[in-house]
Amino acid sequence: MKYAIIIPDGAADAPLDELDGQTPLAVADLPNMDAVVSQGRCGTVSNVPDSLPCGSDVAIMSVMGYDPLEHYTGRAPLEAAAQKLKVNSSQWIFRCNLVTMIDSIMEDHSAGHIRNEEANKLIDALNQNIVDDELSFYEGVSYRHLMTYNRKCKVRTTPPHDILGKKVSGYLPKGRGSKELRNIMARAGEILKAHDVNTVRTDLGENPANAIWLWGQGKMPHLPSFSKRFGLSGAAITGVDLVRGLAGLIGWDIIEVDGATGYLDTNYAGKGAAAVEALDKYDLVFVHIEAPDEAGHGGNPQAKIESLQKIDAHIVAPVLERLKKEGDDWRLLLLPDHPTPCTIRTHTRQAVPFALAGKDTAGIVEAPFTEQTARDADLHIAKGCNLMEFFLKVR
Repeated sequence: MKYAIIIPDGAADAPLDELDGQTPLAVADLPNMDAVVSQGRCGTVSNVPDSLPCGSDVAIMSVMGYDPLEHYTGRAPLEAAAQKLKVNSSQWIFRCNLVTMIDSIMEDHSAGHIRNEEANKLIDALNQNIVDDELSFYEGVSYRHLMTYNRKCKVRTTPPHDILGKKVSGYLPKGRGSKELRNIMARAGEILKAHDVNTVRTDLGENPANAIWLWGQGKMPHLPSFSKRFGLSGAAITGVDLVRGLAGLIGWDIIEVDGATGYLDTNYAGKGAAAVEALDKYDLVFVHIEAPDEAGHGGNPQAKIESLQKIDAHIVAPVLERLKKEGDDWRLLLLPDHPTPCTIRTHTRQAVPFALAGKDTAGIVEAPFTEQTARDADLHIAKGCNLMEFFLKVR
């Protein structure tokens, strides 16, 4: 058997007035995703438990077959695992976004998707001016970076993409040790505002990375091996570190693709080609595409539609064609991890549509891959981490 899982991150949405009351999934031309529904099964799955943060870290852990109520410790540790940071059991790991703040309002959680070269200069400046024996910053990709922290704390934080357009004063870290973290953020802001990188960005009309935002804290988790649990080898293709980290923690290989940016301009065709090639070597290939989520955060339904059509044409189509060369011995699972509605520009925890096709999944209805089709189906999985076993063993 060969298995493929394709995750168009944040693809699920709500009806939009500018789309005549339809969602981007319903409007987009998605013949290959629709074929998965018509050839197999469709339904809904809830990937985010009510007691946990509504993000891709929790949701994708569920999709990979691991109960986040047992294993989730925070988002930042997953990204640290992707970077292979050496951290001890006492260290906290924080996600450190480079952000744009205007008059204490969270204007942009990504500082205009700042370029890596610029971002690295800013992180280097923070290390030169703030770092000490208990505190270090680590370069990531674009606006996504990390901070390790070796002091006692028990704080509550808020993702910056959840407070776009809002005053940040009510969302700063709270709890034991929060004063020190707020001081770090304030010192970082002073350094970044005066940096040459931001002077140039401002002159060019680009959003300056004039502040950092600390969130997603946790300590390194330990996850059981996927191959020992399910008896299958696996590989992941993604442009974002949290998926790389999760995949590495469960023993999957990471396949890097040139031009996989984790944004709207990602190399869709390259990901599709890499997935096709990987199916020759691995039992299961997991393809994650961040672009629809970024479109949702940007409140841009047209960009979400365009990204979904590229995923359909350049990833779903070639993967489906490759799987069918296995005769009957294949299955494909297609689903977003969570919704990212364009109206609110952040994640929600509602159930998402999923479709699976392949062996023992004969088609029941001829319908498009949409939120409504999934809700109307008779297959609804309340606990997302159970979907993996259903997908692998469905009869």
